[in-house]
Amino acid sequence: MTVEFPPNTNISRNALAVLASLPLFEDLEPQTLLAVADELEWFCLPSGKTLFEQGDEANSLYVVTSGTLGAFRRDDDNQLHLIGRIQPGETVGEGALLSGGLRTATVRSLRDADLVRFSKEAFDELVKKFPTAMLHIARLTVTRLEQSLRRETPRSSSRSFAILGNGSAVDAAGFGKALSEALARFGKTELFTRDLVAQHTSAWFNEVESRRDYVVFVADDSGSPWTRQCIAQADTLVLLADAGEEPRPWANCDFSGDDAQAGERAELVLQHQGRLQAGVARRWLAQCPVTHHHHVQAQGDIERLARILTGNAVGIVLSGGGARGFAHIGVIRALREAEIPIDLCGGTSIGSIIASGVAAGWDDKRLVEVYRRAFVERNPIGDYTMPLISLASGRRVSRLLRAEVGSGDIEDLLLPYFCISANLTTGSMVVHRSGTLWRALRASVAIPGVLPPVFSEQQILVDGGVVNHLPVDVMRSFGRGRVIGVDVGSESSLAACEDVDEMSILSRLRLLRSGHAPNILQILLCSGSLSTQLITDANRQQSSILLTPELAGIGMLDWRAFDRAIEAGYRSTVERMDEIKKALIHDRRKILV
Repeated sequence: MTVEFPPNTNISRNALAVLASLPLFEDLEPQTLLAVADELEWFCLPSGKTLFEQGDEANSLYVVTSGTLGAFRRDDDNQLHLIGRIQPGETVGEGALLSGGLRTATVRSLRDADLVRFSKEAFDELVKKFPTAMLHIARLTVTRLEQSLRRETPRSSSRSFAILGNGSAVDAAGFGKALSEALARFGKTELFTRDLVAQHTSAWFNEVESRRDYVVFVADDSGSPWTRQCIAQADTLVLLADAGEEPRPWANCDFSGDDAQAGERAELVLQHQGRLQAGVARRWLAQCPVTHHHHVQAQGDIERLARILTGNAVGIVLSGGGARGFAHIGVIRALREAEIPIDLCGGTSIGSIIASGVAAGWDDKRLVEVYRRAFVERNPIGDYTMPLISLASGRRVSRLLRAEVGSGDIEDLLLPYFCISANLTTGSMVVHRSGTLWRALRASVAIPGVLPPVFSEQQILVDGGVVNHLPVDVMRSFGRGRVIGVDVGSESSLAACEDVDEMSILSRLRLLRSGHAPNILQILLCSGSLSTQLITDANRQQSSILLTPELAGIGMLDWRAFDRAIEAGYRSTVERMDEIKKALIHDRRKILV
């Protein structure tokens, strides 16, 4: 919509057009907008600078007109963590201003940002005259409050990306072109290199960005003015490295200096020639303090990266459930046949083990072969011992895990992955996203009373199902897109029987042999895998689509039901495929590759 303003105004027509495009002012007439504009203060906040600190007095409301801000909150160790991003058109600081309280978060610029400031007095006057402005603020405040209560990170909304190559071994321009082509599936994309465009101001790039869905900048392999501009203009820094090279710092980005906050918006991308190399990711991550990293071997990996970076990814979370967890394999097969991408994986207990195979890039045949060998041909908890700590010694499970997944790190998996365990020392959930994979899996399946805990760094770790049976909330916290939750263990597989208190030992044995009463191992498995119903219900609701395969007659120790459970998971997923696609995909052309 074109807005006509009176002549001879002291405010530039471009500034007024920017104001008119902001949701906060969209209902104001031109004359009213002029009056509002007189009360505003326009300024630029350079990348890495602080707008206000957590605990400051609230005396202003800000509107972002270009660039990106980050909202940070301090943890118990006084460390700042990114909890959300504020994009063009959004307001920041409205909550404390309305409540009269103190700032609840620290806000800094993640890239060069242009803002307008409303004093409290000017805002109160605006709301008094134009109540519709308050309606917009109220909706935004409620949305952010709901996300906070769910501990949910807002879905990634990055629109501009800077490719920062590490050394001459990487082809940053070629990678930028490939990423741009992948991003083009989601909207109009522009690629900028120094050779393609002359030096322009931030205002020029902001104008271009406003007419594009995504922008990709390819920086020089140095701290040149062009590189500094790329960093200043980007929502996300893509740190590109050749996995085969010796890890070294980025010449064009100093994480310890002025760009110390760059790690909050940076993602490491490791290019591999051939197979993934064990231990490489951990060594490169030591050179750049980033939260997320990605492995790239082929074009399909770049397409997955584009989905992840833009919040269009599909994550899958697999629950615990003992032998019933084999149904997860059937679910995975059905999703793959339907060409629904699986971009991130996570789980607990048996779900963590199945998910690790998916994250490793195993095909359907290998998933079946490995888990049949590990669970059907060898009973993983058959090494019973004197029950001082647990019924089983745990040595067999440890050997099986080491044999099947090796000694590599979680960071070496092809797909982003996590599993969870419960810390009995603190009574809290532990999210494993780094470290030795087999040890994390061993902790995640350590059902109390059945397998011994894992002792690590003064922590006593047991099965993650104790605290979170279906950790969809953990996947949601990454803000990468939609989440498939697969729950195979919430419904009890145990049948009630008559009271055995007055029975003789012989009668009890007969009852157990008949299968009409649960044995001690079955009871421990079920009780150790129970989490609070409140958490389970909340995580089910947070799933974009929840799958609950029909597994009647399959118990948690029924390892021989391997093929039957897989088929049940596959069949139930195929039957709901139309519903799954509708829940996951708004524009099928964009998601399916």
